[in-house]
Amino acid sequence: MLTLRKSSERGYADHGWLKSFHSFSFANYFDAAHMGWGNLRVINEDRIAPGTGFGTHGHRDMEIISYVLSGNLAHQDSMGNVKGIPPGDVQRMSAGSGVRHSEFNHAEGAQTHFLQIWIEPNVTGIDPGYEQKTVPEAAKRGQLALVAAPDAGDYTVKIHADARLYAGLFDGTESASLPLNPARKAYVFLVRGSLQVNGQQLNAGDAAMLQSEPSLALANGQDAEVLVFDLAP
Repeated sequence: MLTLRKSSERGYADHGWLKSFHSFSFANYFDAAHMGWGNLRVINEDRIAPGTGFGTHGHRDMEIISYVLSGNLAHQDSMGNVKGIPPGDVQRMSAGSGVRHSEFNHAEGAQTHFLQIWIEPNVTGIDPGYEQKTVPEAAKRGQLALVAAPDAGDYTVKIHADARLYAGLFDGTESASLPLNPARKAYVFLVRGSLQVNGQQLNAGDAAMLQSEPSLALANGQDAEVLVFDLAP
């Protein structure tokens, strides 16, 4: 079964310095029908105004992934990491027993546009950790690159969760398929452009929730960037 979730159905918050779309219930947005999907708990599409950002705050027992679309995200945390996250990089922070961090857009005239993703871990109380890797465009062009998984790889950050995250770029005749375990769940989020997912049309900000499906087919993209999650049920 495939269920579409249109971009316009998401929650939205405008804090002035931050404009955020929430795919699942988050902060003041509550939707009992969208509390998460499998062990995927949060996808926030955030736009941070120049010279602003999230002040220091804490997390625990969550796998947090940042996927920057434009601009640059400045990260600083209680583990001693001071990093800049540009488009093309995938950042993973394991909150574990507890971590504090801040995220800012230090640019004077450019917005930072990024996805904040939370996945529930399969272990708790671990030492917090940080990892960041660059995924070249060629690895995503016309195919799905594994960018987060329980086992690290060249372009894959290690998450302490029963989940895998793929990223792909599709245009024109480019297509890809992915076998799915029907006992698990999958979630497809279209970052930009348009794309057909198992024959269903998605536009930027749309998502497809899949369960009891044996495979995933991506085709007929127009400047499409997509994230695909393989999730515990």
